[in-house]
Amino acid sequence: MIAGIGVDIVDLERFDRAVSRTPRLLTRLFAESERHLPMHSLAARFAAKEAVIKALGRGDGVAAIDIVVVSDEHGNPDLQLYGAVAKAAAARGIRRWHLTMTHDAGVACAFVVAETLDTIEQTPARDSGQAS
Repeated sequence: MIAGIGVDIVDLERFDRAVSRTPRLLTRLFAESERHLPMHSLAARFAAKEAVIKALGRGDGVAAIDIVVVSDEHGNPDLQLYGAVAKAAAARGIRRWHLTMTHDAGVACAFVVAETLDTIEQTPARDSGQAS
């Protein structure tokens, strides 16, 4: 069952300026495994981290560094959570994440779906309100 969704968009120029002005942002926001990536990929990953926080429905006590975007053997993005983020996800029963990222036309965007293992009960369709 869907426990939360999150989306975020990042202006690539603005993100690049922020990182250029404050290089330590790289170590505050990204795991060592992410820091070597080009700026547009970092911006998309930052959007993914923000989208995860939105999907959790809370931002208190969580840090972007505790959210790592990884790729599977086919290059598909996935998430690894640590620290307060992992605890918040576990407390909400979130067991699976779906992530998509893109960058084009000066922006990077990420969309996240958080899923629990709960199943949705099948309920009968509602009456359309028309008289029989």
